[in-house]
Amino acid sequence: MKVTRSATAFPGALGACVIHSGHGGAGGARVASTVDDWTMSSSQSSDRIRRTERWFVREGAPTMIEGYGFATHVLPRMLPALGLVTLASLAWLVPLKSAGPQRWVLLACVLGVTVVAWFVLRLFALRLPRFTKGARVVILVVYATMPVAVPLLQLLVDDTVTPPGGSVVGLLGFVIFFAAVFVVTLVATTYGTGTLVRRAIRHTLYDLRNSVHLLGRALPAMLFVTLFLFFTGELWQMMNRLDWWRLLIVIALFAAITVLASATRLRDEIGRVEQDLSPDRLSAACHGTPLSGVAIVRPLHATPLSGRQNRNLLVVLATRQLVQAGVIGLALFGFFLVLGLVMVTPEVAEQWIGGPVAQSRLVPGIPVALLRNATLFAAFGSMYFEITSMSDVEHRQQFFAPIIDEVERVLAVRAVYLAER
Repeated sequence: MKVTRSATAFPGALGACVIHSGHGGAGGARVASTVDDWTMSSSQSSDRIRRTERWFVREGAPTMIEGYGFATHVLPRMLPALGLVTLASLAWLVPLKSAGPQRWVLLACVLGVTVVAWFVLRLFALRLPRFTKGARVVILVVYATMPVAVPLLQLLVDDTVTPPGGSVVGLLGFVIFFAAVFVVTLVATTYGTGTLVRRAIRHTLYDLRNSVHLLGRALPAMLFVTLFLFFTGELWQMMNRLDWWRLLIVIALFAAITVLASATRLRDEIGRVEQDLSPDRLSAACHGTPLSGVAIVRPLHATPLSGRQNRNLLVVLATRQLVQAGVIGLALFGFFLVLGLVMVTPEVAEQWIGGPVAQSRLVPGIPVALLRNATLFAAFGSMYFEITSMSDVEHRQQFFAPIIDEVERVLAVRAVYLAER
């Protein structure tokens, strides 16, 4: 008897193999050996896919994982944060009426258990575990019952309740607090915000080490645009009376403009990368990743990104842009603060303002108008620099291209990852 398997019987590299077996034991041994080889190859491919998915998480682009969803991927990674809040809320159960070392011992025990549990859960979540439906229901039910269980238990222990929002909000403060934590954790975990912030901080430290080069290129252009506006009397009058919360809204608008410009540029970059998925480019992108050993012999076709994946890449780009803008902003703030202290005397400031000069409570001896002016010009200068770095050829090569390279690499690895699946 001769048994023939078609090319579709074994996917992957063994898919083209045709297996023949006869009556003898040698044929059966060859079949068993081939099956073992195929099983090993399939296992290795599955392991590469699994490690690549963890690589996406470390790169702050978890939405690139195929089949990415709340139940399968987001909730398991939310577990450390949810466990931290759940266990930390037990601190409300420490009796307020107890004095002396007893209260502090109880608080220390709660804190210690919380930190240990968070660390263990974090190590568990890094492996991207898959939960059963029952486990997911238990996690959500336990978290949802804590806003009700904590105040009731505190009422039994201490005969009183201290909501997070105070007596004005009442017991609803527990519900608002737990709901806000869940929403923030959900958004941050879905788009890998925590990872991106940590990576942005590392890049910020690198930028600070190269701050002479960075600021030497950025400050001259910024000062040319903003220097003379700094000595405008009407602006000092407005800043002397402007509330800080209004100034923070203006800074948020500058940040939103930076993000909007990044989104526009990102669409162009994605289109350019998707047109060049040659083997050489893909192999270079996969170097140093779990897919570095995959043989790429032909160009791959780009798979369109979903809306969530586009938003994830925008978060990657915007986080780096805003952190870089923060480095420039701090330098500009320091420059304008020193410039104002040297050139704008109290008499000149009073003449510009047309009345008494309000002094800062946080920094005694410095006019609050000077602090607000320095903050405004630092925010505007940072926004101007980031937008210039996207459009100007020389600035783009120095400051924007390294950020885009990371996005391009994620897209190239995603193409190989989908092909491997």
